[in-house]
Amino acid sequence: MVALDSKDVLEPGDEAPDFELRGTDGESYSLGDFSEYEGLLVVFTCNHCPYAKAKFEEMNRLAEEYDDIAVVGINPNDETEYPEDDFETMVERVEEGTIQWDAYLRDDEQTVAAEYGAMCTPDPFLFANRDGTFRLAYHGRLDDAMNPDDDPETREMRDHIENLLANKPVSNDFKPSRGCSIKWREGNEPDYWDA
Repeated sequence: MVALDSKDVLEPGDEAPDFELRGTDGESYSLGDFSEYEGLLVVFTCNHCPYAKAKFEEMNRLAEEYDDIAVVGINPNDETEYPEDDFETMVERVEEGTIQWDAYLRDDEQTVAAEYGAMCTPDPFLFANRDGTFRLAYHGRLDDAMNPDDDPETREMRDHIENLLANKPVSNDFKPSRGCSIKWREGNEPDYWDA
C-alpha cells in the first residue's frame, strides 16, 4: 500500500470535466444527470483501500444530510491487479448498504480520474452549479482524520458544503486528502503522475 497526498491539477473555478460512466444501478451517468443539484461532490474512491473505506460513512452522512448536493463516488482502480475493486464488488457494497451515495460509478478507462487530476483514494472534488455548469469550489480532504484509524475532529467538507449552499465564499486553502495511490494500469499513468 502506497499512501499519497492529493495535489491540485484543477484550479478553483475550473469547469468539471464531463464523463459518461456506468453506475452500480446499471444506468449510465454524465454531469448532466446531476444538473438539478446546487453542488456536486465527486470523490475518487475504491472498494479495497483502508483510507477510502474509512470515509464511506462520512460520504453516506453527507449524502443523507444534503439534498441539494449530489455525492458521487468514482472507482478508477485497475481491477486486474486489485480484484476487490471490480464492478461486481461495487454493486455488492451498494446492495448491502455499506455505500449509500447518489451514485457509485466505474471509470474503466481511467480517463476521468486523469482529467480530474486524481492522485489517491479518497480524492474529493466539490463543484458548485453555476448556471448549469459545475465549477470547482474546493479540492481537498473530507475531514481532518488523515489515517484510517483516526477519528475526525472537524468535518471540513461539510463546512465547505454549508458555505456553497449559503452562497458564501468556499475556502481555497488546499488541505490535501491522503489515501492509497490510484492503481493505474501500466501505460495509463497521467502526465502529472510522479508517484
